[in-house]
Amino acid sequence: MTTLTIQLPASLANKAAELARQDEITLDQFAAMAVAEKTSAWMTEDYLAERAQRGSREKFLKALAKVPHVEPEAYDRL
Repeated sequence: MTTLTIQLPASLANKAAELARQDEITLDQFAAMAVAEKTSAWMTEDYLAERAQRGSREKFLKALAKVPHVEPEAYDRL
């Protein structure tokens, strides 16, 4: 484990502590989960950007052409 010391505005620290209490977890656990969520979001954004670079309209249209031109089943209609 690594120990971090951070400075937060009092209002943010108080709200984080309140939310941690509501979830019956420590403020350290709350902060670790918040960092994990943000890290995951950024990693997902990077992953999607990388995937988008590999895509093309041509590939999309080729895949779309494989979809049968039929009416959807009754359970699948909007």
